[in-house]
Amino acid sequence: MARARGILPRTIALGVAVLVVAALTGCTFGAPDAADPTGSPTATSAPDASDQVPDDEDLAPGTAFTPLIASTITTPAPVKGTDDKIHLAYELLLTNATALPFEVTSLEVADAATGEVLLVLGPEQLHRSVIRLGESSEGTDEVGPVRIGGAETWIAWLDVQIDADAAVPERVQHLATGALIRPQGDPAEIDAAIGTVAVSDQDATVVAVPVGVGDWYMSEGCCVDDTHHRRGFAPVNGEPLVPQRFAIDFYLLDDEQRTWEGDPSLLESYFTYRQPILAAAAGTVVRSVDIFPNSTSLPEPPPIPPVVETVGNHVVVEIAPGLYALYGHMDPGSVRVKVGDTVEQGQELGLIGSSGNSTTPHLHFHLQTEPTFFPSDGVPYAFAEFELLGSVTERIWDDNLGLQPTGQLPFEAVTPSIRRDELPLDRTVIRVTGE
Repeated sequence: MARARGILPRTIALGVAVLVVAALTGCTFGAPDAADPTGSPTATSAPDASDQVPDDEDLAPGTAFTPLIASTITTPAPVKGTDDKIHLAYELLLTNATALPFEVTSLEVADAATGEVLLVLGPEQLHRSVIRLGESSEGTDEVGPVRIGGAETWIAWLDVQIDADAAVPERVQHLATGALIRPQGDPAEIDAAIGTVAVSDQDATVVAVPVGVGDWYMSEGCCVDDTHHRRGFAPVNGEPLVPQRFAIDFYLLDDEQRTWEGDPSLLESYFTYRQPILAAAAGTVVRSVDIFPNSTSLPEPPPIPPVVETVGNHVVVEIAPGLYALYGHMDPGSVRVKVGDTVEQGQELGLIGSSGNSTTPHLHFHLQTEPTFFPSDGVPYAFAEFELLGSVTERIWDDNLGLQPTGQLPFEAVTPSIRRDELPLDRTVIRVTGE
């Protein structure tokens, strides 16, 4: 699992309120502007070499007050996707620690050792990827800076992509460019490093594909697009979590790339329904639930169920110390294993259904850090082998599959290729051969 460095590995920068900064002198922010009746500070850029303290002092070079508090929800961990890129998918919580609005014009992620910029969110991308907590995770198509109000917290959904043959950085640094918006006078421009975080040195866990032979649509997956899984922010027991960060919903397709045929209001019309669920890895069953009915609202989405019913009938298998595989939305009465059972890779665990928070029959699969769905953190994984066939070209939410005129998906084929130790990205279509 991810290594931890430093005393507080999850808090990567400190911010201060305007009144606190204004009370200090000789700081990076400087003295209050006499023309500003609020007494807000005049911000400057991060310190250069001439501002660094001597080696015998306690402060590290570059230490400065910042208007933003930045913290991570998870430790960034690498996984290779079907686009031949290494992905670091994680989140950055940004809190404005001042009483004034802060306009972010650019957010960058760089290799902390080399300074190489790995990701830039500029005016064209900010409103899609940096979103105020409580608002739609889809973001908007607006172009321009993001304005973080005083004491507000926003979340930056990050997907850092690295060439497959390049070295993964040991640490990444976050840099914010923007300005404090004062009620009088010009904005106080800021170009500041808002913290560094360690990157896991562990490879993604490799497991088998948890379904049988056939062509399968990988819906709501990682890493770039807004999906219910990737952006499934869940504050649980006072802790910010993204349990489904790398989750995939599996849908079986026929040879015309259809998910259903006939009456979409019937479970039996979906090719996925009652397909076998196979253990992706050997391990010990730590949770087995088989008490919930299938949803009955097809083809419409069901009402959101109580939190305990989120994944419906399900099985959780501990596949390594502190690492668990979750298989969700099983058909009622189909669960084959009980708590304490030892399972082998490829063993049948149950059948795909539509129990819990599910509209159409599918398998929800992911790896997590805890034996329960909530609270837990989603971690990356890769499948040992599969064939990449292509991708679905349009965003069709899981909830809307049965509402389409037909069950046929808008599919774009690629030259089929065998893939090993990769994570199928969102909307890809893969073939499982069983060989």
